Amino acid sequence: MTVSPTSPARIGIVTISDRASAGQYVDESGPAIRAYLDEILTSRWEAIVRVIPDGIESVSGTLIDLADSEDCDLVLTTGGTGPAPRDLTPEAVQAVISRELPGFGELMRKVSLESVPTAILSRQLAGTRGATLIITLPGKPGSIRTCLNAVFPAVPYCLDLIGARRLETDPARCLAFRPKS
Repeated sequence: MTVSPTSPARIGIVTISDRASAGQYVDESGPAIRAYLDEILTSRWEAIVRVIPDGIESVSGTLIDLADSEDCDLVLTTGGTGPAPRDLTPEAVQAVISRELPGFGELMRKVSLESVPTAILSRQLAGTRGATLIITLPGKPGSIRTCLNAVFPAVPYCLDLIGARRLETDPARCLAFRPKS
């Protein structure tokens, strides 16, 4: 699919939770991701939001749909990255990406460890599927902000490299790195 440079970026926001998808509690994590993006992005973008149950099939199917059919440039997931039996987000992501980018998970764990010792239990990761960057985030809104603050400076340039739409950030809120041409 040919991407117009003037079309808004498409960003998938996926909350992965059995209870939230069943309506047993109000999802706060997906809205926390959206609020963060509203705060730091200056370029036009549109959100494609999903709230789905845990599980390899539900997560992998959603990611394939967002990357291949919805033409998302970036997909941010929240939830399912811990060691509990139903936390299968990393396995689902690994099943659909073509290339893992381990630095994302490493940095998210590092910054999270500054606040909470249980960050070592986190299994966040990132990778690409075609021209889509997929990043897994923790389930708590405060942790989402911590992790996005750490990794988002690299996201716009990564999107450039994989052929996704261009994202611009407010440098006062998130100084994205791009090499000088």
